Amino acid sequence: MFEFTQFAYPWRLWLLLVLLPLGVWYFFKLKNFNAALKFSTLKGFGAEKMTFRKILSYVPIVLNFLIIALIIFSLARPQTTSDNEKTEKEGIDIVLAMDISGSMEACDFKPNRLEAAKNVASEFIQAREDDRMGIVLFAGESFTQCPLTSDRSTLVNLMSQVKNGIIEDGTAIGLGLANAVARIKDSKAKSKVVILLTDGMNNCGEIEPITAAEIAASYGIRVYTIGVGTNGEAPYPVIDPWGRKIFQNVPVEIDEATLGKISKITDGKYFRATNNQALKDIYSQIDKLEKTKMESMTISHVHEKFFPFLALALGLLVLKILLRYTIARVLP
Repeated sequence: MFEFTQFAYPWRLWLLLVLLPLGVWYFFKLKNFNAALKFSTLKGFGAEKMTFRKILSYVPIVLNFLIIALIIFSLARPQTTSDNEKTEKEGIDIVLAMDISGSMEACDFKPNRLEAAKNVASEFIQAREDDRMGIVLFAGESFTQCPLTSDRSTLVNLMSQVKNGIIEDGTAIGLGLANAVARIKDSKAKSKVVILLTDGMNNCGEIEPITAAEIAASYGIRVYTIGVGTNGEAPYPVIDPWGRKIFQNVPVEIDEATLGKISKITDGKYFRATNNQALKDIYSQIDKLEKTKMESMTISHVHEKFFPFLALALGLLVLKILLRYTIARVLP
């Protein structure tokens, strides 16, 4: 109740010094108190005894000192402070543009390129708690699997539903990037990012990859490109004439020059993933490059604590008055 950590006006505590001359004044007043009747000696009366009533007569004087001290404490305004740290997070908007063409079924990644890309992307989504993210898919054409959202569970669920064959086959890198740009260009976020993942070369679509990159750069969108595929040849599942699933090696053809240009134009970076671990490391690097900005400020709340002192002073004043006119009354 009477706990406090500071005073708003500590200099007012100097007023407590007034109690010193007041104490001296009371001392001499009581010492030189003049009785109504004077006697040459007190031998006939015996020694003066300290009675309970006599002690009570001093209580109002003590109360005066306490009341004055409490009022001075109240004037100095005792306070406590509590600090709240407020954190403001400035999130990033990210669109994952993923190639789902038939070649993403190649098994140089485990279990294949597409499933490996989905798993790593899902982990990336769950780790970016303060960002909005979206998913764009492309093959021979492109569509939006999920617009920008901060709902992690929805993003992961929709990512798990991604599969080959749901749109016309092919590799329209420019169209996929343009669609991703359209999803993010009107964002108010300070940082806008597209992560474009593909395992091939642009071979269809109405928009050239470099044109799409220039459009992205005009909106301040940074594009990180990832080429997925081992070096040389990769095992690709095919069905033989007897209906059996077999694997045959096919050449890995990634247009690294174009992917590099896209990243350079947009101030991004190109990565090459040749296995599952390399793909995870690439997403980890992007995660470090695109950190959510955080600003923290400390807000101090001041709580006034003078009221208990003032209330106690008032209570003691009432007590003093009651004592003065009852059991501690001094007769003239």
